[in-house]
Amino acid sequence: MIQYTLLSDQDIQEIVSPFGFKKITHINKLIGGSENTNYLLKTESHSYVLNLFEHKSLDQANDLAQLLLHLQKNDFKTSRPILTHDQKLILNWQHKPVMVKSFFEGKIMDDLPQHVLHLIGKKLGQLHQLPPVDYLPKILPYGYENFHLVNEYAKTSAFSKWLFDIQSYIQPYLALNLPNALIHSDVFSDNVVVSHDETSITILDFEEAAYYYRVFDLGMAIIGLCAVHERLNAEKVSHLLMGYAQVISLTANEQAALQAFTVYAGASMSLWRHRNFNHVHPEMGLKNHYKALQTLANDARNQSADFFKLKLS
Repeated sequence: MIQYTLLSDQDIQEIVSPFGFKKITHINKLIGGSENTNYLLKTESHSYVLNLFEHKSLDQANDLAQLLLHLQKNDFKTSRPILTHDQKLILNWQHKPVMVKSFFEGKIMDDLPQHVLHLIGKKLGQLHQLPPVDYLPKILPYGYENFHLVNEYAKTSAFSKWLFDIQSYIQPYLALNLPNALIHSDVFSDNVVVSHDETSITILDFEEAAYYYRVFDLGMAIIGLCAVHERLNAEKVSHLLMGYAQVISLTANEQAALQAFTVYAGASMSLWRHRNFNHVHPEMGLKNHYKALQTLANDARNQSADFFKLKLS
């Protein structure tokens, strides 16, 4: 089971003292976050999120903070790390890194309307145009390069057989000349804050950012945002792609690979859930949590090629 750190109000006051907040008026533990302990902090004038990283090193946490600053400098709106009085981005609390970030008011929407998907597609295109940074990883923790991890604990399982069948299916598309970019790689609805009037969106949580195929990011967004009852919805996919096309036109190779990379994205996240909840942090209630993403990956694979083509109306 995943272990989180329980912080008392006194602990939090001590942690944030280097930031010089005058008075914290509200502290609330945030639900969610598979790798961090998160608290919402409110002062009389501002709101912040305190992230305590359960598994990152200080260097990894600092790279994330530097990435958020890089996004800010390039006018990409997301959480902004707050500096301490002595200009530190990351603090150390009982051998765990801590970062305090700005908080965005808005709402999380599980069922995203078409106009919001259009906004997200456009924002994803804007992200892919930003200059990358050299400390971004070039492979994904649960990308095809690491599908073999399933052999550590489930070598002869039906899931392992399925995963390696997916690997064979996507392999020809990996050989295509596909553009790389700074990608988020985890654009699910719980990482998108929608303004209350639904006219703007903010993508959060860049912990899985990488320099990788931009079509993978688009495929992951399709998996993460465009499903209804564990089936991909053609209208949702279409509006996401239309928003993206306002900023970036997919190359012919990317268009040819989009379906396979949507399958790949679903398989990658399915592996993360399968390994995390059956091996790394076994949790009986979540042991089958991977199946929803496995179903989506299969659904993407079974669609016609036209399903993933941009429709301009």
